[in-house]
Amino acid sequence: MGKKVKWSWSSAIIGAASAVAATALISAKPKDPTFHLISINFTSLKLNLPLLDAEVLLTVHVTNPNIAPIHYSSTSMSIFYEGSLLGSAQVQAGSQPPRSCQLLRLPARLHALQLANHATRFLHDVARREMVLDAAVDIAGAARVMWWDHNFKVHVDSHVTVDPVFLDVIDQENTSELEVFTTTAA
Repeated sequence: MGKKVKWSWSSAIIGAASAVAATALISAKPKDPTFHLISINFTSLKLNLPLLDAEVLLTVHVTNPNIAPIHYSSTSMSIFYEGSLLGSAQVQAGSQPPRSCQLLRLPARLHALQLANHATRFLHDVARREMVLDAAVDIAGAARVMWWDHNFKVHVDSHVTVDPVFLDVIDQENTSELEVFTTTAA
């Protein structure tokens, strides 16, 4: 017949530990965060002679799908209309727990002069109640896993269609690209 195989508890434990370690490594692989613009709220007009600038509040839903909490520094998001810089929104420094979602409220200022430079196109967009805006931001921070700090940078590009009359978000496409740098803590 065949040889009898001797079964060993130590081999079974080593095999199980290897499977757990492999699963932990696979789930620890950094994933790109997700961003969705929820709303745009008009807050005020600021006199910027000879025009008025609009101040708005952007509400953005952010998801951290990773197993580590993140801490990020403040930055500025650029907002474009027809390829021209329309304004910017301020992202305050902060943190987010692992595998969580949170809402960020970003104050933004939109410069009327840029809309005036594209007056014909803007009036056409108002008439059809669809305006396309693009936004870009680079967010830098760190995620601490055990005793290592993993510095990261996330580049986010957004392509958003809004109703310029009621400021409703009609459609959006957001892409984010995560880059992780490994350094040891000092």
